[in-house]
Amino acid sequence: MVKIEGSTNFLKFFKIFSILVAMFTSIPLTVREVKATEAVLERIYNAAYDGLKGDSLALAAGLHPTEYNRLLQFDPIAETAEKTGRADAERDLAQVLMTAAKQGDTKAALELLKHAHGWVAKQAVSVEIDQRISVIDALRAADERVLLNAKTDLLSARRRTADDAVVVVQDQGRP
Repeated sequence: MVKIEGSTNFLKFFKIFSILVAMFTSIPLTVREVKATEAVLERIYNAAYDGLKGDSLALAAGLHPTEYNRLLQFDPIAETAEKTGRADAERDLAQVLMTAAKQGDTKAALELLKHAHGWVAKQAVSVEIDQRISVIDALRAADERVLLNAKTDLLSARRRTADDAVVVVQDQGRP
């Protein structure tokens, strides 16, 4: 056998290529014909009733998500089955809430008011304080404060009187 330069790379490539071809040819391609039979519609209804959406609904109904989307495009009764399942579930749960609210469950009554009727509880708290101020009492308190301030010495040790200079050129106390 004559060895040609670079032939080992070609052989490796050929082996990998043949493996890939074998992999892709061994995958069977089957296109299922999906029709909106009564059984399929019932499974869609039940999955929607349970609250599933999208891919989860399709898989629970026994369909691949692409099959379910194709069914929705070509047969509008599939979408009707989904909407009917959701509506029936909402009605049943609303009846459960209404029954609980009528039997005295306040939490159920509040949730029913919030979600079904758009009721919103007040968020702001208002506090009102009624306090009357007497002008005469306010003037007396102001006079007392002025007298107290006059008795205490507010001036610094360097400035004993109000007539001293505001700016001191040189501090006499330090060497």
